[in-house]
Amino acid sequence: MKMTLPAVCRAMKASALILTTAFAVTTVGRVDAQVAAPGTAPVKANTAKALAPGSGPSYTNHWEIFGGLLYANGQAGQSLPKHFNAGGGEIEGTYWLSPTSGSYLFRHLGVSADGRFTAGTTPLSPNQYNLNRVLVQQFMGGAGPSWRGPKNRYVAIDFHGYGGVTHGIFDHAITGYPSNPQGVTPPTTASVGLYSNRSGAWAAAGGSIDFNQGKRWAVRLSPDITFEHYGTELREFFSISGGALYRFGK
Repeated sequence: MKMTLPAVCRAMKASALILTTAFAVTTVGRVDAQVAAPGTAPVKANTAKALAPGSGPSYTNHWEIFGGLLYANGQAGQSLPKHFNAGGGEIEGTYWLSPTSGSYLFRHLGVSADGRFTAGTTPLSPNQYNLNRVLVQQFMGGAGPSWRGPKNRYVAIDFHGYGGVTHGIFDHAITGYPSNPQGVTPPTTASVGLYSNRSGAWAAAGGSIDFNQGKRWAVRLSPDITFEHYGTELREFFSISGGALYRFGK
């Protein structure tokens, strides 16, 4: 395809503009001020510093704290055929052992503690009480190692594994069931297919990706495979959380 002379001129002008802009961006951090073009304000020193290539996190912090919203699924009874969906929150704290010195292992290794809460409605087994979907709640807590993976000024990827305990509250439908003047036997968790209120082993394995918003703040997205042992077997589920991460301490 042949290009006309006007098209070639426009392409050359566009290329020159792109190169000029790129050069200005790469050099803005090396000067304290610039001469402003007519009708524009000069670039301030603090603005130039903020745009400089080194303005991302240094990853020399020992501490991180994360808080956000959580989606998870689960199963509220040993024989219930369907999972339930739940929403809630998560908070996590991490201590990085030696981010700036020491062996390769200790520069990447951290210790984390994690707490979660979820609530949702679960389907029930067919029953005579006209109960279809009822509220269930779970509280989960655990701790374990974290591993700092690939990172740059824009994003960081970490991996983690937690082990701990979960506590489920499954009897909301039972405690809230109205008294029956006709003498019908009141429901129990077992009669509608639910677990009784109980605690069990819990674990999570997954990772996180942090989208840096500066030296200390980041937006985190963290998917996990979770494991629960409420009944007679270990069952695996999925969860994902998103929220804000703050880095501090050296």
